[in-house]
Amino acid sequence: MTTVVPSLHPDARDRLYAECARAVTEAGAERESLFLARLALLLFEQVGDESRCRAALADALHALPVPSLSASEQQTGD
Repeated sequence: MTTVVPSLHPDARDRLYAECARAVTEAGAERESLFLARLALLLFEQVGDESRCRAALADALHALPVPSLSASEQQTGD
């Protein structure tokens, strides 16, 4: 039996990425890590499959970009 993994339409993915970025900003630098861990846990509950959640964590770490200087300048307001 093949398991079908649902995926987002690219437009929905872009909208959710932007909304997530806004929520991280709203949480603030001091609560950013806590917010992201809480969000991940809530989404893991929705997925309901520990191995898929672990794979997603590994995938996210594998492709994690190094912040650019321009991103640092935008965050500090320089």
